[in-house]
Amino acid sequence: MDQMIEGFKRFRDNYFAKNRPLFDNLAQQGQTPNVLLIGCSDSRVDPAIIFDAQPGEMFVLRNVANLIPPFAPDNGHHGTSAAVEFAVRGLKVGHIIVLGHARCGGVRALIEGNPNDQSDFIRGWMQIARSARDRALALTLSAGQPIEAARRMCEQETVAISLGNLMTFPWIRERVEAGNLMLHGWFYDMEDGLLFRLDPVTNTFQQV
Repeated sequence: MDQMIEGFKRFRDNYFAKNRPLFDNLAQQGQTPNVLLIGCSDSRVDPAIIFDAQPGEMFVLRNVANLIPPFAPDNGHHGTSAAVEFAVRGLKVGHIIVLGHARCGGVRALIEGNPNDQSDFIRGWMQIARSARDRALALTLSAGQPIEAARRMCEQETVAISLGNLMTFPWIRERVEAGNLMLHGWFYDMEDGLLFRLDPVTNTFQQV
């Protein structure tokens, strides 16, 4: 905890002090980000650092494996869907980016999970991506590829699943079809520092 407090002091004395006008403006005028970025909670994948973004530029939603569930207006506790709704209907962002990443622990658990593992929430949450797991395992194992190939394919397939689930939200589909909102699928390779973008025509990830 001392390390975090010292980190805050460095932030206050350096970054905050040098960017005081920016913070004053954000405090007085509020936030007007044009991007909702949906990423993984993995501590190694910080969107603000990866994209060198300033405060106020992105509305960031992070959860396990950057997953979006299908639209389900049942008055349940839908933290992920609530954040998406706020960004789209409240902040009126023009872009939604789903950012997957290599070495995702959630995907690894989905691919290699032990049925005896106890989980109150993670196992059920990762079932959102079960079709990605099934497809990745079927394609890679039938080709004699190692389990690492299945994990990589599944990591990228989860991005496509989340993009598809976003389109089940009526107020997202409406904005996309009207040309007021664009959806993007990106994938970050932390090992080599590479970024890939999902090509909607070929349905493949191309390096940026």
